[in-house]
Amino acid sequence: MGPTGFPVTGDEESVGPSGLLDVLGVASVLLDARGHIVLWSPHAEELFGYSAAEALGRYAAGIMVHERHVDLVVKLFADVLATGQSWAGAFPIRHKDGRTRLVEFRNMRLLDDRGDVYALGLCADHGTVRRLERDVALSTRMIAQSPIGLAVLDTELRYVSVNPALERLNGVPAEDHIGRPLREVLPDVEVDVVEAEARRVLETGRPLVDRRTVGRTPALPDDDRVWAVSLYRLEDAAGRVLGVAGSVVDVTEEHRAGVEAEAARRRLALIADASARIGTTLELDRTADELADVAVPELADVAAVDLLEAVVEGRRSSFGPQEPARIRALAVRGPDAPEALRAADPPGQVARYGPDRLVTECVRTGETVLVAEVTAADLPRIARSPEAAELLARAGVHSYLAVPLIARGEVLGALDLKRTGNPLPFSADDVLLARELAARAAVQIDNARWYQNARDTALTLQRSMLPSHPRLTGGLEVASRYQPAGATSEVGGDWFDVIPLDGGKTALVVGDVMGSGIDAAATMGRLRTATNTLAVLDLDPARLLAHLDRSSDDVDQSIATCVYAVHDPRAGQCRIANAGHLPPVRLRPGRPPELLELPTGGPLGVGGVEFSTTTLDLVPGDRIVFYTDGLVETRRHPLDERLDALLDLLDGPDAPLEETCDLLLRTLHQPDNSDDVALLIARVRAPG
Repeated sequence: MGPTGFPVTGDEESVGPSGLLDVLGVASVLLDARGHIVLWSPHAEELFGYSAAEALGRYAAGIMVHERHVDLVVKLFADVLATGQSWAGAFPIRHKDGRTRLVEFRNMRLLDDRGDVYALGLCADHGTVRRLERDVALSTRMIAQSPIGLAVLDTELRYVSVNPALERLNGVPAEDHIGRPLREVLPDVEVDVVEAEARRVLETGRPLVDRRTVGRTPALPDDDRVWAVSLYRLEDAAGRVLGVAGSVVDVTEEHRAGVEAEAARRRLALIADASARIGTTLELDRTADELADVAVPELADVAAVDLLEAVVEGRRSSFGPQEPARIRALAVRGPDAPEALRAADPPGQVARYGPDRLVTECVRTGETVLVAEVTAADLPRIARSPEAAELLARAGVHSYLAVPLIARGEVLGALDLKRTGNPLPFSADDVLLARELAARAAVQIDNARWYQNARDTALTLQRSMLPSHPRLTGGLEVASRYQPAGATSEVGGDWFDVIPLDGGKTALVVGDVMGSGIDAAATMGRLRTATNTLAVLDLDPARLLAHLDRSSDDVDQSIATCVYAVHDPRAGQCRIANAGHLPPVRLRPGRPPELLELPTGGPLGVGGVEFSTTTLDLVPGDRIVFYTDGLVETRRHPLDERLDALLDLLDGPDAPLEETCDLLLRTLHQPDNSDDVALLIARVRAPG
């Protein structure tokens, strides 16, 4: 016997009471043929207010129906008993307390085994019935028309129902779901994970919200899809667990957009990282190493930075379609691909690549070469030799990308990228990222190349001739003087430069190498050459001085001071940095001359000193005077006194620059001064 008192047979299980009848509160009333009450249920007591003792045996219409409805009710009662046809409807009843209440009735005729006739009335509150009907209709309509896939599973996680949206998502008819577990209907999704989560929801009652799962369905058998799955435990009014309700939303496009957004974020981060890490020095090999370090492993498993040999030597390289390329390897990275590393040219080695090789095509045409999916037939065109091709095959190279390194319109070499461990082929986004890295790195490599060539050249310079320059350059009028030490004509270590730059800008330089003679002159020539080379790169003055400071490590341990300024007529500004030099003087019409208060910094060659750039606003008519210490220093006078004398000489009517140069030299430079003098004065011209 089951817990309800009814027998349980076969595989049937006893089922607990449903809470639906309790929600409805269905009352049962049984009348005999005369209309007297012979059965009165507990719910009838609640619905009408009369206890069983008060109701049994009484004429039903007398206690249940208002006087004005008695005739109608009697007729309906008689029709049911006479015809045997049931009647359903709602009419007002009278509660014991005198209130009128609308009740939903279902009346039917009953016969017992003796042929006696009875009328059974099933009654429920009309408002409760209508509310439940609305809830059911709303739920049915929402489930049927919802764009979200909905399903109900029983406690054994078998489908009980699915809505049309889930039919479409799964590509399986509703009837083929019913009674079957998830793993039979959708074997190509993460079944174990979903079932484990569903059992947890059944056991704990805690819902699962927006759990992402991946797989394929019969609707799209060749396409991986992503779904957001939510699961909730279903219980009846009595708290009995009925199963699990689930909602399924296809979020594949949202997921892909998120993946693409994350990839874009990583690309931007990589570009920002490259901007900070590539070009920290003007050393060619170091710059190439920095590019290779950035590319691996974010972009490729193996990266090589190769330059055309002619470019390394400072020449332009050009070769025809049938000519090989002579390429020097500067850097190679691939810590997780040792076979591929063995196939690469060692850094510093110059190799000859035939005209049919892909890297040769890249540097000859200046175009990107992409082999998204490498085949065995592609490897001989990627590798330099058959032996190298065999090594690449063993390494599992499956995708290849070569991007030209182009700076200032010249192809310098190529960034060579391979994938082995990363299973994805190079994509269009990868190509864009590689081009961006190559473009940024190429400028730094070109700077390092030219700087290295300039440094090598500076090491062979003997004596530098002081420059000649036009009187007018950019937005400036310029005058200069050089006075050798004492009465000799020997060039010492003082120098000046006026360097026209792009955009109408002008670099102004005054420097002083400690000492004199051929050694100081040679050092001056080297520094001047390096300054001219760096100036065309349009570096910030402080950064330029930092590079000069590092380059002076190779200049016979010499110490030099320098002021470097860049005038920009369009901005009306001058940016100045000072390396241990005396401060320039600024003259503004109608104001007394002033020594510029600049962060001094340390002299070039000291090493490890920070330099700062100061920006000055300049208007037409403003003048700046640059000079070396030979103009103002003497053994007999304090430096402050001599600087005051310089300011006094400049504090007068605006005179031609050439006259001002002569005045300063004639007045301040002593005949027995053992130091040479460099003097440079610039006046800001009015536009046009």
